[in-house]
Amino acid sequence: MAIEELRKNDMMAHLLDSLDAGQDIGHYGRLVFAMVARHFLSESELIDYLQKDKNFSSEQARSMYLQVQGKDYNPPRRERVLQWQSQQDFIICPNADDPDACNVYKDLQFPEETYEHISEYHEQKA
Repeated sequence: MAIEELRKNDMMAHLLDSLDAGQDIGHYGRLVFAMVARHFLSESELIDYLQKDKNFSSEQARSMYLQVQGKDYNPPRRERVLQWQSQQDFIICPNADDPDACNVYKDLQFPEETYEHISEYHEQKA
């Protein structure tokens, strides 16, 4: 099951548990969740999960999904997650002192297109 796959990463398990508890995971928590989970969940599953955040409506959840999907955002690197986390109260990366924590590329297998997209970005940047 896709949820079990996401739980292989501690940060994603933390976000899933927090959403299941109805917590407000903040804008960046929701964004990180959507950027990663869109590769594992259907549109309706992802939107349903985002709506578990007590401060996020179905319209907001759908809008975020469409934005992330439409812009084809790659899952964020650990450094970006920590940067975003510093801008809100909710802790996205619960084990920030561990250099391997919150690295979704270490624990999760994304579609091949995701890795190709990242390679193309780095080539253009160089």
